[in-house]
Amino acid sequence: MSKQHNYYVYIMTNKNNTVLYTGVCNNLMRRVWEHKHKVNPRSFTARYNVCKLVYYEWGNDINAAISREKQIKGWLRAKKIALIQSKNPEWKDLSVEWA
Repeated sequence: MSKQHNYYVYIMTNKNNTVLYTGVCNNLMRRVWEHKHKVNPRSFTARYNVCKLVYYEWGNDINAAISREKQIKGWLRAKKIALIQSKNPEWKDLSVEWA
């Protein structure tokens, strides 16, 4: 029997909500920690201080997650904002309570 995996598509922003970054991963807590601690200091998220998780969705199909990430990345900013506001209208950091 194979182990089921979870895959996450997520959107993060900076403290002023001016930058939107969409990504995909298999461990959301670890990946958000990496963004917040600028593990890759030359990355886009480090350069633009992307540190606030404002949206995520999950599933168990990596191909579907990658397709969804590409779909969201192709959207205009207004559509991404509408997606975020549909689940998180106050743009709270959804990872703030994680250890």
